[in-house]
Amino acid sequence: MFDNLSDKLQRVFKNLRGEGKLTAENMEAALREIRVALLEADVHFKVVKQFIEQVRGKAMGEEVLTALSPGQQVVKIVRDELTKMLGSHQSKLRFNNEPPTVMLIVGLQGSGKTTSAGKLARFLTKEGHKAQLVSVDVYRPAARQQLSILAKQVNVPVYEGIPEETKPIDLARSARRETVQAGRDVLLVDTAGRLHIDEELMQELQQLKEALNPAEILFVADAMTGQDAVRTADEFHKRLGITGIILTKMDGDARGGAALSIRSVTGQSLKFVGVGEKTDAFEAFYPDRVASRILGMGDVLSLIEKVEQTIDQKEAEKIQEKLITGDEFTLEDFRDQMKQIRKLGPLENILKMMPGVGGLADQLKDTKIDEKEINRVVAIIDSMTPRERRNHMIINGSRRRRIAKGSGTSVQDVNSLLKQYSQTRKMMKSFAGGGMLSKKLAKMMPNLPGMFNAGQ
Repeated sequence: MFDNLSDKLQRVFKNLRGEGKLTAENMEAALREIRVALLEADVHFKVVKQFIEQVRGKAMGEEVLTALSPGQQVVKIVRDELTKMLGSHQSKLRFNNEPPTVMLIVGLQGSGKTTSAGKLARFLTKEGHKAQLVSVDVYRPAARQQLSILAKQVNVPVYEGIPEETKPIDLARSARRETVQAGRDVLLVDTAGRLHIDEELMQELQQLKEALNPAEILFVADAMTGQDAVRTADEFHKRLGITGIILTKMDGDARGGAALSIRSVTGQSLKFVGVGEKTDAFEAFYPDRVASRILGMGDVLSLIEKVEQTIDQKEAEKIQEKLITGDEFTLEDFRDQMKQIRKLGPLENILKMMPGVGGLADQLKDTKIDEKEINRVVAIIDSMTPRERRNHMIINGSRRRRIAKGSGTSVQDVNSLLKQYSQTRKMMKSFAGGGMLSKKLAKMMPNLPGMFNAGQ
């Protein structure tokens, strides 16, 4: 997400900081590079023009050009304007005072509406809501089947309907009645899509809007389609009055032009992004955090939230206590922590959230911590005796051969693991001291540095 843009902007700022003095000439040169970077990221040209004018107006002021650290001030100005472009503040979902709250999920066919409905149901459940799902797509039976499968995965009920209910409006009304009777507070309505906008689709959605009076009309857009997603969102808003946007497939969009343009063009906030296929690959959108991540400043708040939702806190605190007291950090601890860190997702994505170390992500593009690598490490450690796991120093040549044979790996794999384990023990003590991240984050995730070379 935003990889190409982030690389180019960071290069511009590095050059600016290298200038002995900031002048109108080198500032204009930097603005030209920023403009090209944004256009190449597929940001709407009108949005780029407005952005550059805003940055120029603030960066060319006397107080910036004569400041002690003008380069840093320019970075701050760009960050502020990026945040404004993305929506300034997180846009939260609206709920009715009296349940149920109805949310319409709309968009073109293939944009990811049904998957997003399931992901949103899971998100709401974790937030303490009792959600209900219904598909009113009477044209594609597979769409309703897909929603039923997703509903089971996220443990949220779905209204299946009866044979007599052949119209979207009937399905929606019955689903709302069932939602009330079941004491649930949110109904998510997955609507039908088309390959393109047509009058019949819009009339159907308008009827659903009038009948259900939804608190939210969430437009689902495919980030991979770039400016087409922006144009379609704008058209839906003009015809239907959308209240927010869910951008899917952000993990596959290295440019990010849709995310950067959609707020400015439609006037509606980007509320969620889909960042993978799994039902938990769904994140609330925070403009300020994303702007910081684009500029390589990290995103510790999002990382902490992700860790809190994923990592076993008691286990992490136990490991942290071992580090603080000087007790032995064993190979069993190493194995267990690797299993937990794996749940956080790709390492390069985690690194980008860390201030000052985001550049490591580029160095680790080919270092993937996948299931096979984790399984190999687990197999090696499980092939050791309890005594060997407690004291790796006793693992001599013959023991290494036995461990390799028992785990179906090579002696080289065992050597590599033991070397990484030794390096991790050293790194963890300094990491736990709070030098790299906040003490809170270090306490929750003590073994993250050891993952940098896992499986290598």
